[in-house]
This record gives sequence, structure tokens and C-alpha cells, in this order.
Amino acid sequence: MTLSLFALGVYTAATGSGLACQAQWPLCSDQLIPALTINPDFIEWFHRVWAMITGFLIIGVAGWAWRGGFDRRTRLAATLAVAILPFQITVGAITVTVGGLVPGGYTVSTHAAHLIVALCIFTLLTLATVWGGDRGASPRLLRAAVGIALVGVLASAVFSRAVRFVTYSPGAQAAFYIAGLAAHLGLIVAMVGATAGVRGERTDIDASTARTVRTLAAGSMAALVTTLLLGRDLVLYDGFWQQVNLVALGAALALALGAAWVLRSAESVSGTPTPVGGD
Repeated sequence: MTLSLFALGVYTAATGSGLACQAQWPLCSDQLIPALTINPDFIEWFHRVWAMITGFLIIGVAGWAWRGGFDRRTRLAATLAVAILPFQITVGAITVTVGGLVPGGYTVSTHAAHLIVALCIFTLLTLATVWGGDRGASPRLLRAAVGIALVGVLASAVFSRAVRFVTYSPGAQAAFYIAGLAAHLGLIVAMVGATAGVRGERTDIDASTARTVRTLAAGSMAALVTTLLLGRDLVLYDGFWQQVNLVALGAALALALGAAWVLRSAESVSGTPTPVGGD
């Protein structure tokens, strides 16, 4: 739900629908429910409804984490997601009230804050899910996570404004963030699993391999987040920033490929038959 909300918010902003509803919030053009036809008012209203439902589910996740007997880090991640949720709602309200409650609310700073806080909430929910599942650091899980990251980075490159395979339309922007966030999720899972291996919480992957995978995944994530930020109009996107975007995209892909190679090499070594002594 949060990933879908992220993409829906990007689509709403890219189509200009975020400035619909006569810059009102929580009403939309003096109505609680606008006309149910595809128009800017409806797109903005639907985004708000989806956000409201998702917000209640995030609160529910935190409640479940506390009542379900999960460990402290799971409860902490879920609780932090709820703690910063009001800030996200407030910034979201400010960005759509250019001539309403807050004059000049739609600025680069509020736009950036809205994006960054949304990414933090998504990250915290991912951590709560991974820690709550307690899947450990099995090579199979790490390979799957890195594989998802690789596919996500490649797919995001197709829709990225840096590569320009396709027109960076509102639909392409939404697709870029769906793919980028999927890659972000995979890298988080890889980092969490590798960290467990470094700490010796699981014995099916050696600490050296886990440490290398964690470092490569962290670097790939940093580069990927850079591309996610540059996907929005937070800077004047000229030739310089396009080059920066290309470098970040290439680094994210190269580091994720490195993590996949390390895991594959480790699997090959561990899969080598051991001779059995005897007569």
C-alpha cells in the first residue's frame, strides 16, 4: 500500500493534480467527495483517500507489532513509522494549499520533505517486515533480495529521466518509482540479512561474505536514493544533473551486480564436494 501510494503521489504531482481541488484540504473544491470521473480533482481526491487508508494500516502494523510479541527492533521500526506519519500528512497538506491555508506552500523545500519522509516511512515498514519475519541470513534469501534489487534498478533505468529510453511522462514517473522502490526494498532485505550473518546470528553464510554483501548493498542503496531524489524537480535538471543521475544509476547497478557476484561465488565454494577419506 505504501509503495503504491508513493507512485500514486508522484503521478498526482506530475499531472498537476496536486494543485487541483481549488487548493483546499481536506475538502476538494468545496466537496467532501468530488465528481467520480477521471479529472484532476478526482486524481487528487483519490490520492488522499488512498493515503488515509494506508495511514490507518500503518497504525495497525504498529499496534500488531506491540501486541504480537515481536522483538524490540520490530516494534521500534513500526512505531517510528507512525511517529513521523503526522509530519508527512502535514507537509502533504501544505504542498496543496498554494492559495489556501498556507500561501506559497508548494515549494521545493516542502516538496523535498514530502518525498524524503515518504521514503523514510517506506524504509521503516520494510525493516519492520523483515525483522518481524526473522528470516535470517540464508544465501537463498540474500540471492532473492539482490535479484529483486537488480531487476528493480534495471527497470527504473528504463523509465529514468537520465537515460531517456521513454518520455518522462506522469505514467513513466510512477513506473520509475515503483521499480526504484522495489530495488530499495531488495537492498534493505539484503543488508538486514547480511548484517545477521556478520553478527553470527546465522551459520549458513560466512561473516566475510556477509560483510562484503552488506557494504555493496549499502553503496547501491545510497546511489539509488540519489536517483530517486533526482527523479523529482528538486533541482534545475540540466545537463550536469543528468550526468550525476547517470553516474548514480550506474553505481547502483554495478554495486548490486557486485553483491550478486559475491553471493554466487560463495555458493560455488560452499557447493564444492569434500573428498571422503578411507580405504
